Amino acid sequence: MHTTPGFPTLRIVDHPLVQHKLTLLRDRTTPTKIFKELVDEIATLMAYEATGDLALEPVPVETPLESTMGRRVMGKKLTLVPILRAGLGMVEGICRLVPSARVGHIGLYRDHETLRPVDYYFKVPADATERDFFVLDPMLATGGSAVAAVTSLKRAGAQRIRFLCLVAAPEGVQHLAKAHPDVVVLCAALDRELNGSGYILPGLGDAGDRLFGTR
Repeated sequence: MHTTPGFPTLRIVDHPLVQHKLTLLRDRTTPTKIFKELVDEIATLMAYEATGDLALEPVPVETPLESTMGRRVMGKKLTLVPILRAGLGMVEGICRLVPSARVGHIGLYRDHETLRPVDYYFKVPADATERDFFVLDPMLATGGSAVAAVTSLKRAGAQRIRFLCLVAAPEGVQHLAKAHPDVVVLCAALDRELNGSGYILPGLGDAGDRLFGTR
C-alpha cells in the first residue's frame, strides 16, 4: 500500500493480486458472474490492508495445553456501510474476513443531470461513536455520494471512518478530502479523470449495472 503525491488522504492498495484482479474487472467482456466474484475477492484483499491498524487488547485464552494471553480487536466491532446499490458487492468479501462485522446501509443515487447525490435511506447501529466504519462503494467518481455518506455518518456520531473503493478519480478524492480531511480513502487504482458525464476514465463502466446485470 502506498501514498500518492498531492493526495494526502489516499492509500493505493498495490498488491499484485489486487492489480491482477482489477485488470480482469476492467475488461468489458468479463461476464456478470465473474465480475461479482472479482469485486468480492478484491474487497477481501483490501479489507486486510484496511484493518492493519485496528486497536488490539490482551485477552486470556485456554489452549489445549495451557493458559496464555492472546490479543483481540478492542472495543466495538467493525461496521460496514455499503452505499446502495453497488457497495453491496463489497460486503460479503469483507465479512468473510471479519465475520463479526455489523452492516449498515446508506441509500444514495446520483442525479444524472446535476451529478448531485440524492439521499433516500440511512440505517446504522445506534452506538456509532464507539465503532469503526468502512464506507463501501466500488467507484469514487465526483465524490458527491461519498461526501454525503460520510456527512450522514458523522451526524449519527461516527468518529472513525474509512472509505474503501476499487477505482477513484482525482476529482472525487479531492472533493472528499476537502469536505472530510480526516477520512482515509483506500483504492486499488487512482484513474486519470472524469468524462463529461461524470464517469471515471479508464474506469470499469457502471459498477452497479455490471454487478447486477442491468447494463
